[in-house]
Amino acid sequence: MTTVPTDLLIGGALRPGTGPARAVIDPATADAFAEVNDAGLADLDEALDAAAAAQREWADRPPAARAAALRELAQHVIAERDTLVDLLVREVGKPVTEARGETFGTAGFLTSAASLLETLTDEIRYTARKDDEVWLRRRPHGVVGAIIPWNYPSSLTTRKLAPALAAGNAIVLKADEKTPLSALAIASLVARSGLLPEGLVNVVTGAGAVIGDALVRDPRTAFITMTGSTEAGRSIYRAAADLVKPVTLELGGNAPFIVLADADLDQAVADAIVSRHRNGGQVCTSTERVYVHASIKDAFAEQYVAAARALRVGSPTDPSTQIGPRISAGELDKIQSIIDRSLDAGATILTGGRRPEGPGFTSGYWLEPTVISGDDDTWPVMAEELFGPVTPIASFESWDEVMRRANASEYGLSAYVYTRDLGSARRAADELEFGEVFVNRVGPEEFNGYHTGFKLSGVGGDDGPHGLDHFFRKQTTNIRWGEAR
Repeated sequence: MTTVPTDLLIGGALRPGTGPARAVIDPATADAFAEVNDAGLADLDEALDAAAAAQREWADRPPAARAAALRELAQHVIAERDTLVDLLVREVGKPVTEARGETFGTAGFLTSAASLLETLTDEIRYTARKDDEVWLRRRPHGVVGAIIPWNYPSSLTTRKLAPALAAGNAIVLKADEKTPLSALAIASLVARSGLLPEGLVNVVTGAGAVIGDALVRDPRTAFITMTGSTEAGRSIYRAAADLVKPVTLELGGNAPFIVLADADLDQAVADAIVSRHRNGGQVCTSTERVYVHASIKDAFAEQYVAAARALRVGSPTDPSTQIGPRISAGELDKIQSIIDRSLDAGATILTGGRRPEGPGFTSGYWLEPTVISGDDDTWPVMAEELFGPVTPIASFESWDEVMRRANASEYGLSAYVYTRDLGSARRAADELEFGEVFVNRVGPEEFNGYHTGFKLSGVGGDDGPHGLDHFFRKQTTNIRWGEAR
């Protein structure tokens, strides 16, 4: 059995927090299996001082040296992947096959940031004077404050940590209260590796309203990067604005999955199933509302319902399991409320909508894959973000109708379009008001892309050269060559 990491990483030391103890719950059983002492405000203060002290030395290292350290750290992640997999299974309820995939993503963010750093160049701009030049240089912010959610606690840790370190920053990262162990395991790995200056990486836990808020408001953090709910993002945006502090916010979504009349029906069904049910639907980029052209809607729905019924719900430790539990009783209640309110408004369940039957489902937070008629975009199942294995299917008659309905959401993170016509694909990408558009494929996002949202889905983004650029500030140096006067 994996040793459960419960120590925070503060100033290079692994130690318990001085705040209140918090139980970590296995969502498959609803049983507590670990306890972590949250950081107190004094712990956060120490972490921020340590980060500020370590950052200058790290920033002075050549980019090639920083990149080499990140690559070696990725090898430590791979070496300890079994521990990370076990923690993801236990604290998230993530099926073991998906947990294995997440650990490779955890390493991948480190190697990707290293590769990007090795290719970065600054700019020299010429002026009207022969002996004048303008240098545009990337400089680190200093101390980065990072806040992550519970759904991908291992890979999101390095998604924030890797570009922050690549750019020459220090980091203080707050793990989510529901799933602190994966981030703490990476903190332990960092401390034991000896690859980084002590204090450069700090990982704490605690309530968002206390530790998260203090992290954002503290003047020692020069940049904030956060992934989480739109509600939390708004709060962070307001707090950062008081100090005119730059932020990136990757927030909620309500992704449309559009199937045009000429689409490959089998591929569309198979990909929609994957997109909706990855991590049990607990992904901000998941398909959340399906729009199928009226001429093929019945055929699509029939195939989709059959595929949803065939998904295997079960223990996250079983390699054959495709759907695990919801993360918590509160999240399960939110999903059930959306279903119930939609049914009251006139929706119809085509399959699922209840707890699975059997001895493995008497405790924990379980829900069968659920498919619902989605004829009215005002129904909660269509209008609200839904973090679970629930798919509403609606029909449309015309291009203008489906574009209007897809874009009517207050969210603008991801959208999916299936068609055999390249002209329609390009037109959809032009008209859809979403930061990421997938054509005839689903996620996950690419390391070298740019994960960004429009509208209430966020500000800025992650990944690739554009994501890394957020972790720098730009300095302009104006130089006149020649003899000094």
